Amino acid sequence: MRRKYTRDHVTWNLLALSSFSIFIFFFLFPLFRLIIGAIWTGNGFNLEPFKRFFATKYYMQAVVNSFKVSTVTTIISIITGTTFAMIMRYFKIKGKKFIDIMLLVSTITPPFLGGYSWILLFGRVGWATKFFNNLFGITLPGIYGFWGIVFTFVCHSTTTMYMYISGALKNVDSTLNEAAENLGCFGLRRIVKIILPLILPTVLSTALLTFMHCFADYGTSSLIGEGYNVMGTLIYTAFLGEVSRDATMASAMASITLIFTSLLFMLQRWIGSRRVVEMNSLHPIEQTKPKGIIAVVSHFYIYLMTALAALPIFVVAYNSFQKASGFLFLPGYSLNSYKLAFQRLGDAIQRTYAYGLVAIVIIIIIAVIISYANIRHSSPLTKTADTLTMFPLVVPGTVLGIAMVLAFNGAPFYLNGTAALVISVWVIRRLPYTIRSTTGVLHNISTSVEEASQSLGANPFRTFTRVVFPMLFSGLLPGALLSFISSITELSSTLMVYNFKTATMSILIYTEICKGNFGVASAMSTILLVSAVLVLGILFKVSKGNYEFTL
Repeated sequence: MRRKYTRDHVTWNLLALSSFSIFIFFFLFPLFRLIIGAIWTGNGFNLEPFKRFFATKYYMQAVVNSFKVSTVTTIISIITGTTFAMIMRYFKIKGKKFIDIMLLVSTITPPFLGGYSWILLFGRVGWATKFFNNLFGITLPGIYGFWGIVFTFVCHSTTTMYMYISGALKNVDSTLNEAAENLGCFGLRRIVKIILPLILPTVLSTALLTFMHCFADYGTSSLIGEGYNVMGTLIYTAFLGEVSRDATMASAMASITLIFTSLLFMLQRWIGSRRVVEMNSLHPIEQTKPKGIIAVVSHFYIYLMTALAALPIFVVAYNSFQKASGFLFLPGYSLNSYKLAFQRLGDAIQRTYAYGLVAIVIIIIIAVIISYANIRHSSPLTKTADTLTMFPLVVPGTVLGIAMVLAFNGAPFYLNGTAALVISVWVIRRLPYTIRSTTGVLHNISTSVEEASQSLGANPFRTFTRVVFPMLFSGLLPGALLSFISSITELSSTLMVYNFKTATMSILIYTEICKGNFGVASAMSTILLVSAVLVLGILFKVSKGNYEFTL
């Protein structure tokens, strides 16, 4: 039967096309420019950078290092995050609300700040390092290198894994557990046979994100790696290094990383499509009070992992009030670091929030248009837009930043270093999450509501603005606030496209850390974290503490 294309259907598809065109211009076009820049010169095709990359042991070792860090981190995070989610879902843990708040705050804390705080604790002159050196008369090497990077990533990734898996576990119906027990399936066997298959798509999706974030991370690896090169540090050094620069090699490495992450993304989508499980929890799992050794072990594990996730926040805040001289903290307390921080931040605070607000408004508009067009007025165009707008999930920030610089650093587009490009990076990076949350909310809004509105005389536009959007916005706002926080703490991609006039708070914090001004960096970090916590307060207010992470 031939589809009837109404004026409303055509209008929404045109709006979706307009929104998707913005995505094409600021995402697909830069990636195309990146790949072309890696294989094409004025004299034609040039594959020499790729040959040099695969033939050079130095580069290949970085690939191996990236795989090792990402794989080990992902495996450990799956175990720790899933265990955390299981315990929190099945048992009544004392202080659960406080734990959730601490974990949510740690989740939106940039990983590089975690790396910085662990240096303050376990660096060569860190508190813990000096304590153990004096106590046992030894000289500890510090947290640097492979295991330091993995440890920092795991502390951050475990909380993210928990947030997503916890949301999936809430949809598991308790009658499945009861049926399994009636058939003689108990304990660990029940979890392996019943629960894990149900949450596997969420575990795979979150594991993919964890792997991708680790594979091309720059901030954490550059601070803690100390010569342990990974792809993120090599790409950044080749593109913006102080000693030598090779934009062609940087483009080649970024293209290789992009191809690899794209293949992993398609593999994950294929696996997920073959293991789709629809869940509707009419009878949620009831939490029980653990007893005996199980209670002790459960509480110890939850409190330990929460402490590891949240400790960096308190370390940075404490150090911001100490007297400091470069990377050394002196006896006594002072507000001098805050004085210097506000002087050096200058307009960066206002600039960061202004960019974030503009970005989130654009994100909401594009997400609502594409999601509504795809759900209510589906067509090949809207389906394509919905699928391709998920692609930024697996494009590392450094790769996206380089692509944008190459695309907008010359005629006819001179956008490099401008506020427009910084905002565009933030929009592209956070758009997939907002589209997914918007789509989820739209699925829960019955079409009968719109039909009733139109039957009472409201036209489609009035129905959308007066009925659908208010209902949609209440569910969309929590996700938008989290996207806002993630944007203002963004580092890797912003580091590629900013200049001194568009430097954000994250950029200035990172540069102060690199300069060894740990006191000022701690004060700046605390200012950023406090502002993020204030936004989280608004999030809890509007969501009534019931917001869930969804993929």
